[in-house]
Amino acid sequence: MTHKPDLRPAALPSSWSHEQNGRRFSPSAARNVEPIAEALSDVLPQAGRVLELASGSGQHVAAFARLWPALTWQPTDGNGDNLASIADWAEGVANILPPVVLNACAKGWGRAHAGQDAVLLANLLHLISTPEAELLLAEAAQALAPGGVFCLYGPFRRDGALVTEGDVAFEARLKGQDPAIGYKDIGWVEGRLHAAGLVSDRLVEMPAGNLLLVTRRP
Repeated sequence: MTHKPDLRPAALPSSWSHEQNGRRFSPSAARNVEPIAEALSDVLPQAGRVLELASGSGQHVAAFARLWPALTWQPTDGNGDNLASIADWAEGVANILPPVVLNACAKGWGRAHAGQDAVLLANLLHLISTPEAELLLAEAAQALAPGGVFCLYGPFRRDGALVTEGDVAFEARLKGQDPAIGYKDIGWVEGRLHAAGLVSDRLVEMPAGNLLLVTRRP
């Protein structure tokens, strides 16, 4: 890649901060934007449409759209309160469409957004239940055009086990808030995507024990 935008401001609180014009800042997004971009450089198409699920603060889509100006990016989020932040990060980036509300755990959005050359999702599966995750994965497969790629980033179990002590502590906190959520096993995720008609492309080791799973529609 020829350009990596610097989206890392000075130190901020560990939780999201609220800045001017509704812009929000996620420290985890700031940390992982560059590693994810490096991994995506080998799998994203040269041109076409990219649907980002759970865009959150908007930091990822703002960075990636600058790196891949020939791609048209559609940011979405299930929380309408995040749209102002996404739009603020995207300001002045011509290849980012206005953000829209999309509940990735709802049935039917895959066909409604069909024809995508890529679908991107980061750091959501561990925050939703297993039935919700299964529905999301099936809908993501439906959204892809032939040859389209689904890029899924986050923390996962591996053969049923958590990888790091940090993962163990984090999942314990998550389940303390809601016993239905928690880390999904990467083998289970890949199996659900295969059942939805996708084929495996690669599994990339990422910093902090995370993974980037890439699958494609034939």
